[in-house]
Amino acid sequence: MVDTQRKGLSIRKQCSLLSVNRSNVYYKTILPRNDTELANEIHELWLEMPYYGYRRITAELQRRGYQVNHKRILRLMRTMKLKALYPIPKTTIASPDHKIYPYLLKDVCIVSPNQVWSTDITYLKTSGGFVYLVAIIDVYSRFVLSWRISNTLEKSFCLDMLACSLTRNRPIIINTDQGCQFTSLAWINMVEGAGVRVSMDGRGRWVDNVFIERFWRTIKYEHVLLYSFDTVGQLKQSVGDFIETYNTRRLHQSLGYKTPAEVYLGS
Repeated sequence: MVDTQRKGLSIRKQCSLLSVNRSNVYYKTILPRNDTELANEIHELWLEMPYYGYRRITAELQRRGYQVNHKRILRLMRTMKLKALYPIPKTTIASPDHKIYPYLLKDVCIVSPNQVWSTDITYLKTSGGFVYLVAIIDVYSRFVLSWRISNTLEKSFCLDMLACSLTRNRPIIINTDQGCQFTSLAWINMVEGAGVRVSMDGRGRWVDNVFIERFWRTIKYEHVLLYSFDTVGQLKQSVGDFIETYNTRRLHQSLGYKTPAEVYLGS
């Protein structure tokens, strides 16, 4: 085997000494077929080391043989809304006119279904651009109670999701971030009108709502990033199928290898 890293001897000289045709010697590289393949690799790296920014991720990919530069990685990470430590919180647009509620979950031990629900908004990508997914989960069981997809950040799709969830059951606490959808009077009135307490994350503290953040990682890493969606209709159908599988078939180690539905519904 020709040592392409050996100093002092050129590759041509090494080939001559070993009686190897120079044209047969080349650097073996990995050429990604498209941005989707590279995006999956970036996301896998980010999940393993979320403190890595685009420069470190570029360096790691280059170590693995990818011919990429930091500009391409930065572009893809911006498209995927990834940043060192946490996703860029572009979906959290605060409104200074609305009341901010305290975070109620510090040191709280969550021991049963319907004790705490958690909700948030994230981005999903189609070939035509981004849409927004909102979902609400039961923190204890990880069961997804309801979800909606919209091409705008108007609060109506969040209210529709909440109304649907409240027809199933009512928690003691609902935790959200400080986005304008969740600080709006319409949202607060619906939550408190159902006899539920309002809890909100601290500004910029994504870890306060880590339960729903883990679900975002799951749905993106295990499903959305593996496929390409041409229309919002295709995306909705696919997301719905995945959430059904997530609720009723996907085993969780933290739940004793039960499904969220088994824990939430008690079956």
